[in-house]
Amino acid sequence: MTEPALPLLYGRHLARDRRRSAHTVRAYEATAVRLVAFLRSHWGGEVTREALAGITAADLRAFLAHRRNDGLSNASAARELSAVRGFLKFTVGDAAEMPRLRGPRVKRGVPRPIAPHEAVALAETVSEEASEPWIGARDWAVLLLLYGAGLRIGEAVGLTGAVLPLGATMSVTGKRAKTRLVPLLPEVREAIEAYAKICPYGVARDVPLFRGAKGGPLPPGAIRKAVRSARTTLGLSERTTPHALRHSFATHLLGRGADLRALQELLGHASLSSTQIYTAVDAAHLLDVYRNAHPRA
Repeated sequence: MTEPALPLLYGRHLARDRRRSAHTVRAYEATAVRLVAFLRSHWGGEVTREALAGITAADLRAFLAHRRNDGLSNASAARELSAVRGFLKFTVGDAAEMPRLRGPRVKRGVPRPIAPHEAVALAETVSEEASEPWIGARDWAVLLLLYGAGLRIGEAVGLTGAVLPLGATMSVTGKRAKTRLVPLLPEVREAIEAYAKICPYGVARDVPLFRGAKGGPLPPGAIRKAVRSARTTLGLSERTTPHALRHSFATHLLGRGADLRALQELLGHASLSSTQIYTAVDAAHLLDVYRNAHPRA
């Protein structure tokens, strides 16, 4: 089998059999392409399944060193190694013994939420700075979905007109094509409905709900760009991103007594361990309050 076919087959496997997101498929397939290209030069020959079965820890260390020259951080190198392991497992099977290689240590960061008034001010500023009223209404609705319903940016822009008419809950398709029901606050429903009424491209069941300026699907980058501009206007931290609104949704719910299991369902986390990180956020916030308020802190 020719070497370019292996990464392509791996990508298809991730999409079809593992139900990975399009973003994950692109990233992991790109890693496989880089590994095959590196090994072709490193070994000086064709990279086949048989050749990959003989890969060594030294080969993987050489590949990671090569990637480090591109400026990879520890976190990026760890993700690269994870993708490589998945690719090798796919190409040579479970029976083959994988070379043992310890990945770089990555300190798991604690999400940084923003205050409720900052979240609202951010959404308002993004809406006010929009070039057209309907774009302002669109961005307001998208950002309220992130902060008011805990959606990922990809989930929000991936909604179609099939969600209309809105009710008390909405069905959302998340990572690995898993669906979940999220409750909709009245303010969120009103924002979506207001956008739908003035969207110049109309709304249909089988097309994206949120449209770009020229009528195509709304790219997540457009929302990220608008948030960057708004946070500069408001003087907010660079950590104020669309995803920070989702973090804030989770942190504020937990602070109000939400159950971890219920929060896991709302966020669409496959593992409770992914949700438990927000307990660290809440503890960190309490410590900050203590240090700032206690006379002997």
